[in-house]
Amino acid sequence: METLGIGLYWDDLAVGQQFKTLNRTITEPDIVNFIGVTGMVETLFTDLTFGDHGGGPMGGRVAPAACVYTMIEGLLVQSTMQTTGLALLEIEKKVLKPVFAGDTVRAEVEVIAVRPTSKGNRGIVTTMNNVMNQKDEKVIEYRAVRMMAGRPAETN
Repeated sequence: METLGIGLYWDDLAVGQQFKTLNRTITEPDIVNFIGVTGMVETLFTDLTFGDHGGGPMGGRVAPAACVYTMIEGLLVQSTMQTTGLALLEIEKKVLKPVFAGDTVRAEVEVIAVRPTSKGNRGIVTTMNNVMNQKDEKVIEYRAVRMMAGRPAETN
């Protein structure tokens, strides 16, 4: 019987391949829960009058970039790496614009490198991930290097 929901295998990916995730709206409870779990009680995230104190006009509850990035990683795990993602090895990230409660984000992903490891049925996959908001503005960009499982050998 076939199991549904298995992620992509490294050996099925090709340089230049592109895909996008489903959308995810960032809610106020998402932000508040993330702040509570991580201890990121920075005034920027907890004080809606922050702009009144010289921090500049924020225009609503701003989401920590770490919150947005991890939600995008969650969408990627659910859709591309379930049971096949073995390790996140490296991240290089730039935050370009703020994300607020009520914004909707998605990832647009391009595979930029694929290679086998020296042992086992595993490979190293490098992707460029652009996090886009509902206005098609890039809010975060990051390069990720992951170890992923290979397609299992056929058994008779």
